[in-house]
Amino acid sequence: QVQLVESGGGSVQGGGSLRLSCEGTDPSWSSYCLAWFRRVSGKEREGVAVLGIDEKATYVDSVKGRFTISRGTNKHTVYLNMNNLIPQDTAMYYCAAVPLHCPPPLNIMSSTWYHAWGQGTQVTVSS
Repeated sequence: QVQLVESGGGSVQGGGSLRLSCEGTDPSWSSYCLAWFRRVSGKEREGVAVLGIDEKATYVDSVKGRFTISRGTNKHTVYLNMNNLIPQDTAMYYCAAVPLHCPPPLNIMSSTWYHAWGQGTQVTVSS
């Protein structure tokens, strides 16, 4: 099973930017549907952004226009560029993956469809 390792979290003031990185160990990493989720303590894990092998990106409404998911040129890394951060973005962010095709549209942000997970990286946004 592919191993995922996130990095890039930290603390930032509102309006600031961060870039999260997730590196996968599977040589066929480019054949995975990749996603970022986040969880606030005491709440359910929320899907944030998903990137299919066709490079089609899907975002939760609350981050549209502010976050961008992309693959690295070496195809072993997926990034989440986060701009204009707000305190409500404060959470533990997780990278996730599922081989080949992304879940169906109605389930694309459902964590139960993803097979591999990273350990998480904390993002804290102050007002």
